[in-house]
Amino acid sequence: MEPSKWITFRTTHAPGKVYRFANSGAKTFTNEEMYVRAWLPVLHKKNFAIVLGPNYRMEQLEFKGSGENPAKKFEGWNLRTFGLDLNSFVKLDSTSWLVLTSHINKTGNFAMLSAKEIPLNYTVSASYLKRLAPNKEIGAGIIVNKSFRLTVLPVFLFNYNLSEREGIEIMLPRKIAWRHNLSPNDLLYFKAEAVTRTYYLNRVAEGTPDVCRRIDVDMGISYNRRFGHFGGVEVFGGYRKNLSNKMVHDAIPVRTSGLAATVEFYIQPPSFRGKGRK
Repeated sequence: MEPSKWITFRTTHAPGKVYRFANSGAKTFTNEEMYVRAWLPVLHKKNFAIVLGPNYRMEQLEFKGSGENPAKKFEGWNLRTFGLDLNSFVKLDSTSWLVLTSHINKTGNFAMLSAKEIPLNYTVSASYLKRLAPNKEIGAGIIVNKSFRLTVLPVFLFNYNLSEREGIEIMLPRKIAWRHNLSPNDLLYFKAEAVTRTYYLNRVAEGTPDVCRRIDVDMGISYNRRFGHFGGVEVFGGYRKNLSNKMVHDAIPVRTSGLAATVEFYIQPPSFRGKGRK
């Protein structure tokens, strides 16, 4: 039921991050992020489709105190990600599909490192999706991620429309959401969504790279408003729960969970305007 998004612009703010440093005590930061992605069709056949999604992300910890910033590696929007998504969909029959996704990126502090010094990260997944009824879909698969270490996880998919206005959307390990259609152009979500970030900070040739990594879960309310068939806006507000944090080198996390807000603007594909995402 979510509108198709051809080009996406998104900004996120998560204030109140507190870390304690050996020589300067506790300091407060705001985690800020800007993101853009565009989907480009490569192949579209009756039973097979491929799309490319180049994307770019900038992130920083904005220092909210006075004096010298003890986390200089994380300021100035120098944490950047250059990525490319490649998704394909294979229709096996009238009620089943094979969904293949892949993502590659180079992510790190580009003020300290060149692109050649940052390893190539990748994520690939394969899932089988079956429509059991007009209002129910279920699927399963596997996802493999290689950044500074290798991670393999199962994938579970479940979509169920409880009524014409309400539905459940599950895509583990990424997202769980309950959807309510306020109108044909207004969607309301209550959701929990994983947010994982990894950045390289020093030269890999020096030995074990200095890698910062955090795993969060954003829990809250998302409102999507579509403006005709051109585009729309989506606003999220809620609580960001930190599950794992290696965000600041030589610092002790004091408060890494707190409020988070996201504003997203999107443009719908010209050739598919007015259609929902399948």
